Amino acid sequence: MSKHEHERTAGGSGSGESKLSRASVGRFSLYLRHLDRLQREGTATVSSSQLGEALGITDAQVRKDLAYLGNLGQPGIGYSTPELIGALRQRLGVDRPWNAVVVGVGNLARALLRYRGFEQQGFRFVALFDADPTKVGQVVDDLPVYALERMVEVIAAEKAELGVVAVPANAAQEVTDTLVAAGVRGILNFAPTVLRMPSGVSLVNVDLAVQLEQLAFLVHLSREVGS
Repeated sequence: MSKHEHERTAGGSGSGESKLSRASVGRFSLYLRHLDRLQREGTATVSSSQLGEALGITDAQVRKDLAYLGNLGQPGIGYSTPELIGALRQRLGVDRPWNAVVVGVGNLARALLRYRGFEQQGFRFVALFDADPTKVGQVVDDLPVYALERMVEVIAAEKAELGVVAVPANAAQEVTDTLVAAGVRGILNFAPTVLRMPSGVSLVNVDLAVQLEQLAFLVHLSREVGS
């Protein structure tokens, strides 16, 4: 059987949803980025082997991941690039715009606001908040900076569902509690602390120091293996 004959895989999103791992979701984002680039280059179809080779993933893992999206591949042809992009965006929940707010208007927040890739992927920052009274009332990247006391009011008015926490660790839990009370359903946390979250609210932690530690470990391990 040829590699293309493996493209049609069973197990639609309904049957495999409970088994979808966090790792698979992470690879969905990688597939989507690569497919977006292929579509811009005019590539109409792509095979699992092409995706796997580009991203350093085995053919079998690609087919297993994409099986969660339904029977999209065609024998002898592969996957339709636009169709696969649409299925991935729908499965990831990024087939619609998402409004987000940022709490803590420091250097990290300013860097995030300058990154235009968020808007291209459907993420729109609608408001900023800070505890520093000298920052309140400023406009940063065309967004007003509000006092923390106005979070509930502004988040409701802007219909924001996501919140970015970029405050010191000792303030992160209180800020998170206020975001949740305001109706935010997902938190991206840059504060180096463990947050307590209620059920029904999702949390993703981004700790750059931990990531660098992991990178250092991998380099250290490769040196040990090579010695």
